[in-house]
Amino acid sequence: RTQCLSVVTLHSPPSRTQCLSVVTLHSPPSRTQWLSVVTTFSSLQDTVFISSNITFSSLQDTVFIFWGPSSYMRRDGKGLVYNNLRLMNQVLPKLKVYIISWQKMLEFDELFKKETGKDRRISNSWLSTGWFTMTIALELCDRINVYGMVAPDHCREPQPPSVPYHYYEPLGPEECAMYISHERGRRGSHHRFITEKRVFASWARTFNIHFYQPDWEPLPLAPANRTQGETVSVSIHDWRPEMEVGW
Repeated sequence: RTQCLSVVTLHSPPSRTQCLSVVTLHSPPSRTQWLSVVTTFSSLQDTVFISSNITFSSLQDTVFIFWGPSSYMRRDGKGLVYNNLRLMNQVLPKLKVYIISWQKMLEFDELFKKETGKDRRISNSWLSTGWFTMTIALELCDRINVYGMVAPDHCREPQPPSVPYHYYEPLGPEECAMYISHERGRRGSHHRFITEKRVFASWARTFNIHFYQPDWEPLPLAPANRTQGETVSVSIHDWRPEMEVGW
């Protein structure tokens, strides 16, 4: 475990942080990030193959963690992402690359159900990158500083700031419109961003989690109302470093 870890959802990490370890969502690593990068299957190409200006020496202290639907992670030759990761391991054998096992993916689903009361599959919900990242971060460190995550009630404000959902798509969908659309969606699969943020706020009442840029704190609850934090029990020690063994 590390003492402190920053989770960054901004375009670039804060210039000053109390933590030596940084986890970024969706962004390629840069020299302003020190230890860890978490990325999903959807950003594999952007992270590994397009960032040709990133040298291997700058990645030596970077850990990549990949996850995705079982169809992408199949090991019978038909898993697109798994095949690409295997190829990447052959090209860059010293790169620290891990994938989350399917059993652990099911545990993330169970955690979602325990915290929200909703079955992920029955409710047509997709766990967000933030859900995986926050759960992993709780297993990695004693303090978590989160940059760029708005509060659960942010979109209820009379006139919330109009900002793009993706920083790299300034003309793309608006943040609150995306949050509300996904939260209310019933047909197809949706990210339940607002629900997840409520869970993160709940965790912050028990665990050493702090939110910055924007700065906010969860409202305190009576101890009798706090029963969900004990369910956070996904262990990093059970991950299998698939890129190192088992070919």
